[in-house]
Formats: sequence, structure tokens, C-alpha cells
Amino acid sequence: MKNLVIYYSREGENYVNGGLKNLSKGNTEIVAEYIKNAVGADLFEVETVKEYSKSYMTCIEEAKAELRENARPEIKECLTDISGYDNIVVAGPCWWGTYPCAIFTQLEKLDFTGKNVFPVMTHEGSGIAGAPQALKKYCKGAQVGEGLAIHGADAAKSEKTIASWAEKNLK
Repeated sequence: MKNLVIYYSREGENYVNGGLKNLSKGNTEIVAEYIKNAVGADLFEVETVKEYSKSYMTCIEEAKAELRENARPEIKECLTDISGYDNIVVAGPCWWGTYPCAIFTQLEKLDFTGKNVFPVMTHEGSGIAGAPQALKKYCKGAQVGEGLAIHGADAAKSEKTIASWAEKNLK
């Protein structure tokens, strides 16, 4: 089985355990790397052309506006072909109950026919939220598998949990 992790991650100021904290590496990037280490996977990071605000509070307001407008932020690089992959993990932070809109920019450009897709979400209390429903909507033709929610503040110490999930679902 060939695995791919498509992810969006935010470093810098983030909400952690009820307060703001500066992260040198985003929680979702940590999770993506743990999946790669556990089962072997290629990683593709979704990066927006226009960066979100460095201020977390401003960033989440920008994200809310994008969601309200059903925006598709321009991304720096776009995957165009996933035909070589069996399993695709879509990972991101939970912003307003779903993925950042930039994830949807990427997903809408791909053909998921016959693929297995797996929702992974980092969060500070909302769990998997709307990730499975989003993948059912944006990954037409795919089979949506078991998701994984990782508490963002615990991402760095969740390698065993993440590896166990990956070995169960992606091998």
C-alpha cells in the first residue's frame, strides 16, 4: 500500500490548553511526520500564497470569513495526480468545525475514485468535528475510513497513538 498525507499546519502563535503559545512546529505537521515514520508515507504540505495573520486570534477570524464565503485560498503548489496512492490521509487543524479552506482548494483538484481517505484533525477540544463529512463531500469516489483526532497540545507526545492508528488503517 502506498500512502500519502496531505496536510495543513500552523506554526507560530497557536491556542494551546486554554492560552496562546508560540510553536516552532505546527501540531498537524508533527502528526503527519509520525504517520510517515509509522507506515511510510509521502507528505504534501498545503501552503497558502497569502499567509494567515501571525496573530492566532486574527487568523481564526480570517479562517471564519473564508468558511462563511466558501473561499478557496490560492495555494503555492498543487498536487495534480494521486493515482500512485492507495491511501490518502487528509490532516489539518480544526478551524470552526472543519479543515482550513486551503485544504479544500487542494482536494477539489484531485480524482479520488477508488481511493481510501482518512480524516485526521488536531484540535483543542472539538475532536474530529466535521472532518469525515468534509472528506465525503470533497473526495468524490473515495471510501472514507476511520478518522483520528489528536489533542493539539499533546501532539508531540502522541506518537504511539498515531502509529497504532496508522498501522491499523494504512497497511
